[in-house]
Amino acid sequence: METRSNHVLVGAVVLILLAVLALFTVWIARLGGTTEKEYDIFFKQSVDGLAKGSSVTYSGVPSGQVKSIQLWRNDPQFVRVRISVNNETPILQGTAATVQGSFTGTSTISLDGARKGAPPIVCPENDMASQCPYGVPVIPTKTGGIGAILNSAPQLLERLSTLTERLTGLLTDRNQASIAGILENTDRLTNALADRGPEIAATLAQTRVAIQQAGTAAEQIGALAATTNGVLAEDVKPAMANLNETIRSAKQSADTLNGAIADARPGLQTFSKRTVPEINQLVLDLRQMSQSLASVAEKVDRQGASSLIGQQKLPDYKGK
Repeated sequence: METRSNHVLVGAVVLILLAVLALFTVWIARLGGTTEKEYDIFFKQSVDGLAKGSSVTYSGVPSGQVKSIQLWRNDPQFVRVRISVNNETPILQGTAATVQGSFTGTSTISLDGARKGAPPIVCPENDMASQCPYGVPVIPTKTGGIGAILNSAPQLLERLSTLTERLTGLLTDRNQASIAGILENTDRLTNALADRGPEIAATLAQTRVAIQQAGTAAEQIGALAATTNGVLAEDVKPAMANLNETIRSAKQSADTLNGAIADARPGLQTFSKRTVPEINQLVLDLRQMSQSLASVAEKVDRQGASSLIGQQKLPDYKGK
């Protein structure tokens, strides 16, 4: 009985020691481990090759892993990916996430684009429901790598199809015949130009000579213009000086004449106001005197000189 009690006591002590050792190991592991932060990423593209446990890198440095992948129930076009990264990873404003594929078929999430000095990405307290719908900060996405190619593949295929249709319409039998005629005409023109090579070379030489002659003529015209300017400067300047001197002399004469007129103006006014009326009266008197003399002369001529001193005889009256 005592032996059995001893075995139970030893077993209980061993179990207690094992539990303490396990707790100590977990405590040590927590002390030596690093804390992680979780973020959500909403991809509006295919996430082929991405799975739970896939690597998360920041600028190529392993920084975490994918925790879960599922369709976003609010909008099935989006895929919600929950990731966890080391606490030292700088998830700052400007950081964006992309899906990076590989030839092996596996994909990883790549983070980059953080700006130096930018604040970290956190959930705002005033808009928690829209900015952090699942209680953790959301990292924005950008299209890159294979994802960009896959997203643009439909547009590329559509453009290739349109280009193929246009090329098919362009390369009809009629257009091919036209293109063949154009090529044939181009060949003929090339051969004609090759045959006319010496004449073209001679024409170019003549053109070069004409250009040189034109340059020489331009230089001569420039020299002639300079000579003309010199002649104008030497001959016209003295003539202009003489003309200016003549103008000054004429001005002085005009000033002198104006002064003489001003001095003679009182005499002219007296002459016009007094002398001219007296002369008019004298002319009138002379006209009257000449008329009187003319009548006297006529009378003397008809009646004789006695008519000037005697009375005129009346004619004799004879009765009937």
